[in-house]
Amino acid sequence: MKKILFVLIAFPYLAFATPSKPNIIVIYTDDHGWPDIGAAGIYDDLKTPHINALAASGVRATNGYSSAPQCVPSRAGLLAGKFQNRFGVESNGVSLDGFDAELTIAERLKSAGYATGQIGKWHLGLTSKITDHGFDDVYSKNANRPCHANYTLDGKTIPMQQVDDGLYHLDACSQAATTFIQRHGDEPFFLYLAYRAPHVPLDAPKKYLDRFPGKMPERRRQALAMISAMDDGVGQIVANLKQRGLLEKTLIFYIGDNGAPLKIHKTDAPGGGPGWDGSLNEPMNGEKGMLAEGGIRVPFLVSWPGAIPGGQVYNHPLSALDVAATAVELAGLPKDELLDGVNLLPYLSGKIQTAPERALTWRWIAQAAIREGKWKLLQGGERAYLFDLESDPSEKTNLLSQNPKIAKQLRQKLQNWSNELSPPGLSSGAMSSVWEAYYDFYLDGKPAPVIRKAAEESTGTRGWISRNCSVAIKQGALHIKPKANKKQTPFIVNSGFKLSTPLKVKVSLKTVSGKASIAWRCEGQKDFLPQQKIALELAASPDWQDCEAVLTADTPVIHLRLFLPPGGAEVKKIQFENAKGKPVKIWDFSK
Repeated sequence: MKKILFVLIAFPYLAFATPSKPNIIVIYTDDHGWPDIGAAGIYDDLKTPHINALAASGVRATNGYSSAPQCVPSRAGLLAGKFQNRFGVESNGVSLDGFDAELTIAERLKSAGYATGQIGKWHLGLTSKITDHGFDDVYSKNANRPCHANYTLDGKTIPMQQVDDGLYHLDACSQAATTFIQRHGDEPFFLYLAYRAPHVPLDAPKKYLDRFPGKMPERRRQALAMISAMDDGVGQIVANLKQRGLLEKTLIFYIGDNGAPLKIHKTDAPGGGPGWDGSLNEPMNGEKGMLAEGGIRVPFLVSWPGAIPGGQVYNHPLSALDVAATAVELAGLPKDELLDGVNLLPYLSGKIQTAPERALTWRWIAQAAIREGKWKLLQGGERAYLFDLESDPSEKTNLLSQNPKIAKQLRQKLQNWSNELSPPGLSSGAMSSVWEAYYDFYLDGKPAPVIRKAAEESTGTRGWISRNCSVAIKQGALHIKPKANKKQTPFIVNSGFKLSTPLKVKVSLKTVSGKASIAWRCEGQKDFLPQQKIALELAASPDWQDCEAVLTADTPVIHLRLFLPPGGAEVKKIQFENAKGKPVKIWDFSK
């Protein structure tokens, strides 16, 4: 059904002597741990002078929350201004029909005369269809590859199409933001700038990595570099606003979408792909994928020099859902009682000294939580916890048995709220083994689990991991045997390298069934691309044979898949050579 916005009355915002219809910018970061801005004063390896200045110009909320511990639901909630569970966007991978039927902040503000723009990560459906959600200008870049856009970085309007600017994606997003301001600085505007950082793949260029010399985990260096790139962007945006006389007319939010993924072990794996993204949540407990503080408490800054006094540290709980409610009222639109947030301006301007009168609630699949004042009740499957976040923000001491009355009251409120959701109830699914392990480690104090079996097995196979098959080194070769109950193509994987192209790969193997291929992923690429897969000329023969292929790409190869015949194979040697024919990486299973 087509979404329709009925505006019955448009009345000016009278509570403060503030500019009518201020510009609104929402900067949304990705898998960014709560303490990972310099203004938090927790880690000294960060270099975020512009983000720190943004905090100093307004408010740093120490208890700012996202509405989910995962990308898609938190973004859907932010833009709709409602608990995303109300319209069925519980987690990644679910239908987005519910979100498509909701009014976004952009649609609401567009009806009030705002120019609207989306830049960076979308993750809420096709990027070619972003304009269907109320955004006039789109530059939806979240990786070092072409993106959908309907304007150019030099300010020209174009039909929606794939564009390739050749820039590092974070730099391109920052430039797209300043271009948007140049295009619409003479009218009220709403800009949603969603950097894909420090989310994996970790892909910071040398320019930013060089800012962080010295010994440290490489994944930490990459995260610091990506955060530093965002910081540069914040500096460019603020400078542009200041130059145009718009800074005191612009409300800026800087918020994270959820906590950092640590994978418990914070393994410093090479390649920058899946795993720990180098960001940190400590001293908050837990990580992305949990309703513990480490999964949902995020960087949260609010700046508006024209209306909000600077230098504030705000300790009452705030929610990313408050952005829509604030924007709607500031735009002169009627207050919408269906929005789940509150207008933050009276609280952050000092007009109201007390905290908003509400409880914050969450549900994410098998987990649910409620925070009211200092108390937080957390449910994870069959487990329950009660924390006093004023005295124990790291959620180390479960006070459930000492405070049964408080726990009962909070549980009833949480239950009542959850019954309004789609589907209703305290959970919408079962606890996975991953979440059980997270709760064991972070909240129940059990030893860290052993790193997954596939990684252990790979140590005996020179780093190669099997998929749809079993592997073993014996009699001078890597024996690949398809699993009897698997119909998928057997293949082996390795990602512990970084090699510049062009590369010639040579494989020495024997097989009785023929047909093999090799696929590769490059630095900055999130997925394997169809065009980066080559068939290997191979005969079905009991004899050893050599085959080769040339891998080309603009960035170094970091991930390899060798697809093998359905009958299996034996591999004696895999070798990479550079353009001069010099071996640069060799796996020789005969030695």
